[in-house]
Amino acid sequence: MMMRLDEYSNYDGLGLAQLVKDKEVTPKELRDLALDAISLLNPKLNSVSQVLKEDSENELSKGIAKGPFEGVPFLIKELVLHKANIRTNMGSKLAEGLTFPVDSELMRRFKQAGLVTVGTTPTPEFGYNATTEAVYYGPTKNPWNPAHSPGGSSGGSAASVAAGIVPVAHANDGGGSIRIPASCNGLVGLKPTRGRIPAGPFNSEPLNGIAIEFAVSKSVRDTAALLDAVSGPDIGCYGWAEPPTDSFVAQMNERPNKLKIALMKEPLTSVSVDEESIKEVERTARLCEELGHEVVETAPSIDTEALSLATLRIWTANIRHMINGVARMLQRTPSPDNLEEGIWACYKYGETITAEELLQAIDINAKVSRAVGEFFTNYDVILSPVAAQKPLPLGTLNSNRKGLTAEEWTNQIFTYAPFTNLFNSTGTPAISLPLGWSQDGLPIGMQFASGFAKEGLLLSLAAQLEEAAAWENKRAPINAGTVSLA
Repeated sequence: MMMRLDEYSNYDGLGLAQLVKDKEVTPKELRDLALDAISLLNPKLNSVSQVLKEDSENELSKGIAKGPFEGVPFLIKELVLHKANIRTNMGSKLAEGLTFPVDSELMRRFKQAGLVTVGTTPTPEFGYNATTEAVYYGPTKNPWNPAHSPGGSSGGSAASVAAGIVPVAHANDGGGSIRIPASCNGLVGLKPTRGRIPAGPFNSEPLNGIAIEFAVSKSVRDTAALLDAVSGPDIGCYGWAEPPTDSFVAQMNERPNKLKIALMKEPLTSVSVDEESIKEVERTARLCEELGHEVVETAPSIDTEALSLATLRIWTANIRHMINGVARMLQRTPSPDNLEEGIWACYKYGETITAEELLQAIDINAKVSRAVGEFFTNYDVILSPVAAQKPLPLGTLNSNRKGLTAEEWTNQIFTYAPFTNLFNSTGTPAISLPLGWSQDGLPIGMQFASGFAKEGLLLSLAAQLEEAAAWENKRAPINAGTVSLA
C-alpha cells in the first residue's frame, strides 16, 4: 500500500530510512511524496526555490548510498554548499544562474549518507539577514503563521522541514542562521563547532571562522546521526575540530550527569527581550532543574562594543569578497541595480576596511573566545533564548529599505537576535531546541551552548529535554499531513 502524505510527514529522517531498509517503502516513493508536498505547500510558503525532479530521478536511477539516511528526501540551501551543475543563486539577482562543476565536499557527504536532494531553498541575499525575504525570491513564510517570518538565513530550509516537506534540510550559520530559523519553526538546529564540518573544496574558513555548515531537523537523533555522517576534515582543510572518541549518537544516548547551567535571560548588549521569551526561558530553566541540573543566573563578561565592530568588519569584508567573486565568475558588475540596499551598503563598507582592521576583528574574536572559554571552565552550558522576540511579522527586517547603512543593517539583525552571534565568534557549539511557545502559538526556541568540541554534551542534554518536553507532538498548521491532494 502506498504511503500517504500524512503518514510521510510524521516521520523523522531516520524513521523514513528504516522503512526503506525494511523494504516497506522505496526511495522513489519517498521522493515522489516530497515532490507532492512541494507542489501542495510551496504556493503557500515559498520555501522551495528549485524543484529537482529530473536530477533526483537521475540519482535514484544510478543507485543511492546505503547510509544512515538511505532514501530520505532532502533540500539544500542556495548558499555556500553546492551541487554539481545546480544553480545556487544566493538570493541575489547578481548571482542568478551561478553553478559549480563539482559537488562541494559536504554535498558529497550528504549523498554518502543516503540523502536524495529534491530541491533547493531560498536564502536572503548573500545570507545576511535574520529573515528569508530576498527581493530575488520574494518572502518565505512561516508554516506556524504565514504572516510571520520563518527566520533566516536558513528560513527556506526550516519552513520546509516544519511543514513536513522533508524531515531534514541543509542550513548554515554565520551569526545564528541555523538557530534562528530553527527557533522560528519549532525545530532542532545545531551550530557545530568551528572546523567540525568540511568547507572544501573552495572555502578555507567561511567568514574568517565564524560560519559553519550543517542542517535543521525534526529530532535530536537525526541531528546526531547526520553529524556523525558528515563531520570530519576534508583533504587539505585549513583546520578541524578534534573528533570525538565516541559517536555523537552514542553520546546522545547517554543521559548527562548533573550539569551546571548558566542562565542568560538578557543579552550582553543593551537589547531588551520580550516578556514571552523571558517567561519561556525561565520555564526551560525550571525544567532543567527538575531534571537534576543546577541553574545559576549569570553570563560571561566581554567587550560587546568591540565584538559588534568585529562582526561588522568580518561580514562586510566577506560580503565584498563574495560579491566580487560572483561578479568575476558571471562577468557582471555589482551595482544597486542587482543588489539590495543593505547588501550594497555592506559591499561599499567592505571596500573601506583595511587589512589591519580585518586582522584586528579576528583578534577581537580570539579574545572573546578565550573569555568565553574561561567561563566554560566553571559552567557546562549557557542557556538563553535564541532571539529577543518571537517570530517577527514579515517585512520587519527589510534589507531593501532606502538609505540603509552597513552599520544600521548589522545592528538591526543582531538587535532581533542578540544571543546567537557570541557563539559564532567563539566557534563553540550551540543548539536551538523547540521548548518555548508564544500565547498565539508561535515557536520560541531556547539556545544551549557549550565549550569547544562539546556537541556530544549538548546532544545528550537535548535528548533528555526532548524526552521530557515531547515536542514531536506539535505540528505546524500548514503541514503536508493536513493539506489535501484533492
